Amino acid sequence: MNFWNDPLKVAADWLEGIFAGWGMDAVLAHVLVAFLGVFLLIIILMVLDIFLVWVERKVVARFQDRLGPNRVGPFGLIQPFADIIKLMIKEDTTPGGADKVVYNLAPILSMASVLILWAVVPLAPVMLGVDLNVGVLFLIAAGAIGTLSIIMAGWSSNNKFATIGGFRQVAVMVSFEIPMLAMLMIPVIFSGSMNMNTIIESQNVWYFLISPLGALIFLIAAIAELGRAPFDLAEGESELVAGFNIEYSGMKFGMFFAGELLHAFTFGGFWAILFFGGYRFFGLEQVSPFLAVLILVIKAMVGYWVIMWVRYTVMRIRIDQMLAFNWKFLTPLAFVLVLVTALADALLASAPTWLYVSGMFLANVLTGWAALEIARSATHKEREQLEGAKQPAEVSH
Repeated sequence: MNFWNDPLKVAADWLEGIFAGWGMDAVLAHVLVAFLGVFLLIIILMVLDIFLVWVERKVVARFQDRLGPNRVGPFGLIQPFADIIKLMIKEDTTPGGADKVVYNLAPILSMASVLILWAVVPLAPVMLGVDLNVGVLFLIAAGAIGTLSIIMAGWSSNNKFATIGGFRQVAVMVSFEIPMLAMLMIPVIFSGSMNMNTIIESQNVWYFLISPLGALIFLIAAIAELGRAPFDLAEGESELVAGFNIEYSGMKFGMFFAGELLHAFTFGGFWAILFFGGYRFFGLEQVSPFLAVLILVIKAMVGYWVIMWVRYTVMRIRIDQMLAFNWKFLTPLAFVLVLVTALADALLASAPTWLYVSGMFLANVLTGWAALEIARSATHKEREQLEGAKQPAEVSH
């Protein structure tokens, strides 16, 4: 078998042959090779995370008309390594009265919750981690670990500001998980499967073109899940200093920060997988698995750039406005869109491709327009009520 056609299989067979030559049991050799594969993926992701630190600082500098890192190394490329060294030599402190086990476990779970998501990411047609037939359910379950790590960090720090920050962030994450999970059902409806690779292979037409509203809702909910602006209420500096991780220092803080960056890139990757064809791009994925991986990384970087664009452009909103937006608008819209998508898919199942795509796109446009009209009408009535309540007070004054 050619290494360039199936590199993981060739490398795994080669290593298992070496271990078998040492007299190792075949099952044990297979487990060891799988462990080495996971370890290699983690190393690649951590190196990528270091690169993302430089990318994000450069991008925000351009958005805000600054230079960004430009002193340490060419174009500031070595600046992230300087930051890592700084974090490593900082004093590792634990607050008095803190629950030490939970406190130290929280940053590990925060990073682990991101890394395990990559277990179901199809990097190429022949480069799959775990080819689960319920990959979407795994994505949902693994995401819950990140929520757990945040509440653990806030509660165990023995700091009221950290606790409030943790409660705020968990409230946001639990709330926006609902529309995001509803939007995960749209690719499942189109592909007829919860398998990530099947979802990619079934996208002869990008699902973004079939359900642009679904892709937009998923992106908004993902940004809220990440706790990034305009949904970064856990880091309201004026009242919470730095949120749930205020008591963390050194590499423990660094793990939270690194997990956030990698999480943003990971969501960019899942956005690409679910709505933009993943590693597929005009048949180029068939040329080489490495080219397929490159296509997926580029699409994930585009999604990550959009997330950064929103973060450094839109201002923070209040917690009551954020939750009202979710429960009164986004969640009902997500449920209605799932119902409309399922109904339209059933009605257009036997239609030609052009009619199917056009019909689904039109259904999305009409659903979005109706939602905006209802929201506009409700806002107008609420404004009239507020102005009517203020008017007598002004007259009497």
